[in-house]
Amino acid sequence: MAFPTLPALLTARDLSISELDATPDEALLRVYGWMQLARSADNRILDLFRQGLIRGTVAGGQGNEALCVPLALLADKANDVICFTHRDLGGHLIWSGHLCDHLNQYFANAGSPTKAREGNIHHGDPANRSLPMISHLGAMLSNVAGATDSQRRAGKKAVGFAILGDGSSSTGDVHETLNLASLLSLPVVFIIENNGYAYSTPVSEQFAAGTQLWRRAAGYGMEGFALDATGDVAATTGTLAAAIHKVRTTSRPVLIEAHTLRLRGHAAYDTCDYLRPGESDEFFARDPLPKLRAQLAVRHAARLDAIDTQLSAYLEACVQVSLATPRPAPAGMEADVFAPPAPAMPWKPGPSEPAALNLAQAVNLGLRKILAERPESLVLGQDIGTYGGAFKVTDGLLKEFGRPRVMNVPLAESACTGYAIGLALNGHRPIEEFQFSDFATEAVTQITLNAATAHFRSGARCPLVFRFPCGGGLTFGSFHSQELESLFLSMPGLKGLYPSTPQDAFNALIAAYEDDNPVILFEHKALYRRSRAPVSWDPNYRDVWSPKKLRAGDFATFVTYGEMVHLAEEAADYFAAEYETNFDLFDLRALAPLRLDAITASLARTGRLIVLHEGRRTHGFGAELVARLTEEKFAALKAAPLRIASLDLPVPFAPELEAAHRPTKEKIIDAIAAWMG
Repeated sequence: MAFPTLPALLTARDLSISELDATPDEALLRVYGWMQLARSADNRILDLFRQGLIRGTVAGGQGNEALCVPLALLADKANDVICFTHRDLGGHLIWSGHLCDHLNQYFANAGSPTKAREGNIHHGDPANRSLPMISHLGAMLSNVAGATDSQRRAGKKAVGFAILGDGSSSTGDVHETLNLASLLSLPVVFIIENNGYAYSTPVSEQFAAGTQLWRRAAGYGMEGFALDATGDVAATTGTLAAAIHKVRTTSRPVLIEAHTLRLRGHAAYDTCDYLRPGESDEFFARDPLPKLRAQLAVRHAARLDAIDTQLSAYLEACVQVSLATPRPAPAGMEADVFAPPAPAMPWKPGPSEPAALNLAQAVNLGLRKILAERPESLVLGQDIGTYGGAFKVTDGLLKEFGRPRVMNVPLAESACTGYAIGLALNGHRPIEEFQFSDFATEAVTQITLNAATAHFRSGARCPLVFRFPCGGGLTFGSFHSQELESLFLSMPGLKGLYPSTPQDAFNALIAAYEDDNPVILFEHKALYRRSRAPVSWDPNYRDVWSPKKLRAGDFATFVTYGEMVHLAEEAADYFAAEYETNFDLFDLRALAPLRLDAITASLARTGRLIVLHEGRRTHGFGAELVARLTEEKFAALKAAPLRIASLDLPVPFAPELEAAHRPTKEKIIDAIAAWMG
């Protein structure tokens, strides 16, 4: 069904400060038209929800229009970056798309921009740098910072708009990102929409008495100020225009505490019974929309009536189109968890001569190749610059490629990961090193709920690599030794590679880099300098996404990965020599997505399964392997599967305790021998 024609008033989606000065009434009539459409649409959406025609819930922006509408009109929508919140329907309407697109999102129908996979205003337009929000609002600021930096790296004089609420301003992500933006001198306008309540919690229970949120800017070396977005709309627009111009020209961030209104509560189900007596009436008395209309009506009453009539008819026509749009079909959901396979990049076939490298050197070689051949690449992490990383894997990269490409970042894993996500959403391909995989737990929201879901919920490609130095055996204790593949890869949308040899590590980095999805590269610390092996350019580097058969045998199918591959090889050699028993031994290599066809065929032939992994047994990755393989070939089994894993403990420190905790060659041999018996 065709969408209704856009009213002439709404064909203008921009506003300059010169227009505000030269023809103030015309500029304000434009602002009024968009504010009125946003208010009317929010009210109509609430009515439709109460009629049961919209499901879930809706969070309206009634009272917030005098902030989000001027902001969106003033922005350079061809270059700037933004992430709107629940209160910013007016901004969404201006930035891109037809009103029907946005209504379809609320109706969760077949025309929804998110294919009905996200609710109400949880959408954006990543192709036009409107980043789709997640409910963890503080986590979105760093995405805006990254995408804005991506625009600047591309030579575009862009500004980022990072919007949050007074409640989410308490979260650690916000403070991490303010610091990061100031440190990197990123042109971001941070806007706190302070409507006095975080759901039902008043500011008096969020902050110490007298706290002015904008003053936090000084602690991060940036400008900050307060703005009353409930007063004169022309003044609000002029103040925003001046701030945007300053940020665009100085490339310095600013923090604005914008005092706004929430006229309809947190969401549709909010009873507002926490408000003080008469407080709601006070809110409506400060509503800037009727005040703006009254101001303009002195000279333009007839035009305003015509605008209201035209917008009302347009809104109702759009509602009818959206109501008639079919319901969504579930087909394609699983296929959309990952972005489609990307074509191979035009890599130069080098190094052509094999070099004897350990695994750390092989990763360094891969990073060096990527930085040299791919201009959209960059590497970031803590201590990766002059120091060369905690394990010297990035040694020499800063000297060769310079600070813009090899970035030391502050101790702020969540914000730095969100920054990398923003870069990736805008066309860069960052590689982020975590000092230890354990520290990635600080960025779980960014990795698993933001990057991993980007394609499913918005169709956006999010190509970035997370390097996880992981594993035990080096007496580093509980906070530097964990295997976290089960934790992270249980979340859909993440890919995972776990190489066990220098050549596979080099191949895995290249393969992960050119993938259009977030990929975790697990690098076992004990393998960094375990041994050297020849490494050269392998035109079949993408084979690392499939298991590799290391030994052939008839007795059992033996599956493992990472450092355990080497222990499994030693155990397999022992059984071949001492028991004349041979196994089909597989190095899994790719943990997600799992490609188990060759292993399944082996199990059908051997009828016995051994799974070995270093992580803890309970909820360990081996349980998934056993389940997948035995579900398909249960009838072929001659014995119960054998799982060999670490004890269900935090990783202990002392070498004697750690050896008791994790698999060793001797324990593997004993477990298999007992199982065979």
